[in-house]
Amino acid sequence: MIGLISATAAGAAARDRLAAARPDRTRVYEGPVGDAVRAAFAECEQLVCFLATGAVVRLIAPLLGDKTTDPGVVCVDEGGRFAVSLVGGHGGGANELAREVAELLGAEPVVTTATDAVGLAGLDTLGLPVEGAVAAVSRALLDGEPVALEAELRWPLPALPVAAQGAYTIRVTDRAVEPGEREVVLRPPSLVVGVGASRGAPVEEVLELVEGALRDAGLSPASLAELATVDAKADEPGIVRAAERLGVPLVTYSAEELAAVDVPNPSAAPLAAVGTPSVAEAAALVRGGELLVPKRKSAASPAMATCAVVRRPARGRLAVVGLGPGARDLLTPRAEAELRRASVLVGLDQYVDQIRDLLRPGTRILESGLGAEEERARTAVAEARKGQAVALIGSGDAGVYAMASPALAEASDDIDVVGVPGVTAALAAGALLGAPLGHDHVSISLSDLHTPWEVIERRVRAAAEADLVVTFYNPRSRGRDWQLPKALAILAGHREPATPVGVVRNASRPDESARVTTLADLDPATVDMMTVVTVGNTATREIAGRMVTPRGYRWQEEPK
Repeated sequence: MIGLISATAAGAAARDRLAAARPDRTRVYEGPVGDAVRAAFAECEQLVCFLATGAVVRLIAPLLGDKTTDPGVVCVDEGGRFAVSLVGGHGGGANELAREVAELLGAEPVVTTATDAVGLAGLDTLGLPVEGAVAAVSRALLDGEPVALEAELRWPLPALPVAAQGAYTIRVTDRAVEPGEREVVLRPPSLVVGVGASRGAPVEEVLELVEGALRDAGLSPASLAELATVDAKADEPGIVRAAERLGVPLVTYSAEELAAVDVPNPSAAPLAAVGTPSVAEAAALVRGGELLVPKRKSAASPAMATCAVVRRPARGRLAVVGLGPGARDLLTPRAEAELRRASVLVGLDQYVDQIRDLLRPGTRILESGLGAEEERARTAVAEARKGQAVALIGSGDAGVYAMASPALAEASDDIDVVGVPGVTAALAAGALLGAPLGHDHVSISLSDLHTPWEVIERRVRAAAEADLVVTFYNPRSRGRDWQLPKALAILAGHREPATPVGVVRNASRPDESARVTTLADLDPATVDMMTVVTVGNTATREIAGRMVTPRGYRWQEEPK
C-alpha cells in the first residue's frame, strides 16, 4: 500500500489525482502531518509526501531503521513539478515509484541513486535474492574497476559491465556459499522440491525434510523456486503451509502427468494411493532438470513425507521489441524497459543507432545491415538459448513486416519469448493523414523479394473487390518501380479517380511529410521505400484536408 500525505490545498489536489489513478494501491492519511507520516510509515510499503523535502526529512528521520525494511519515500513539491526519490530508492522501490508518480502527474522524476544516475542495473534490483558486499561491488562498477562475473548457473541477467577477472566478484549460484569480503552472491530461483505426504502430515515434518535436504546437499534455500506435488495433495495442509512458510508457490500436476515421468525410485505405495508410481521425484522432474537429491523420507517414524530436489536449467529470455516509427516519444515505456533489461541486443544497425543511448553499460550489441533478417533472428534465438536476456529490435511493431515472424519460426519452447508491441508505420501515417483507417482496412507489402508478385497481385485484387482501405508498405524502390503503378491500376478498376490517397514519408521523424492526393493524381515517382501509401475505400472522403473513412454507423447517415 502507498500512503499519501499532504498539507496544503495544492498538495491535496495532486494527492487526490494520484489516489484516483491508483485507488487499489493508495491510502490517504488525513490529520496533522506529523501524525499522518508516522502512521503511514508504520503501515505502508511506500509513501508519497506532497511536502518540501526538508520537512519530510525531519519527519521521517526518527523513524528510519534499516534500508532493507524501511518504506520507500517520494516527495512531490507543491507545484507538482518534481517527484523526488528520497528514501529507499532500491529496497523500498522509491526510484520506480518516483517515475510512476511523475508520469501520472506530468512531473519530472528525480533519482539520485548512483547506479540509476549512470544507467547501471542495481545489484539489489535484479529480482534475485542478493547477499554480500552490495555497496562495495556497486562502487567498483561505478568507478570502472574490474568486476568478475562467476556464473555457476547461466541466468538471464541485465547487462553488467563485468570483466573476466577482477578484485571484486559477482557470483551467480544456488549453492550455500558465504560471500567473500569483495563479493556479491546472486541466488537464481533454480531449485524445485517435489513433495509427497501422507494425509495429515505435520507442516513441521515437511519443513524439516525440505530444509534438511537442501542443507545436506549444500544448496541455498534462497534459490528455492517452488514446491511441487500431485493434484490430489493440492489441499494437504502440511504441504500448503510449508510452501507458505518457505515463501514459494505450490505447483501441482495430475497423476497422469507424473506417471509419465521416468524416475529412479518408483514405488507401489503412491501408485495405489494417488495413481502415480512417484510423487516427489516426478513432481520435481516433470519440467526437466538435474536430480540433485533423490527421493528421501522424513525422519519421523512412521515417515509421513518424502521429497526430492531438482535444479532446473535457466531459460533464456528473448524480447522481440517494436521501436515504433522513429520518434522517441512513440517508443513505449515497455519497450524502453525491455531494452534496459537486456544483456544482448540484436538488430539492424540503423535501428540500434536510434536507441543506443537507452542501453545499459555492458550491453553486448550484435548489429548487421539490411537483408540479414533471418541471420539476426537465428542469432537472437541462439543467444537466448545460452541463457541470456536478449532484445531483438525492429521498427514499428516487431510483428508487422518485421523480426517477430522469423524469430518465432526459429524459436522452440526451450526459451521464454516476450512480444513488445510498437506503433506501426500504418498507424503513425494514419494519425498524420486524419482517420483513413476508420473502417475495415488491410496492409499489403509490395516488395516481391520474399513474396511472389502473383500472390501480392491476388491480394490487391481481393482488397479492391472487398472495398477495403489499403495501406501499401515498401511501395517503390529504384529496383522495383512498376509494382506500385500496377497495384494502383487494380484499385482504380473498383474506385473512383477522386478516391483520396494519403502519402506519408518518414512518419514521426524530423523530416516527415504528409499529403493527401487522389487516386488519379498520385505520381508513383514521388514515392520511395521510406513512404507509406494509404488508399481510401469508396466511402473515404477528404474533409478539411484530412482523409476520413466513416465507421459506417447509422447515425452518420441520418440528416442533422
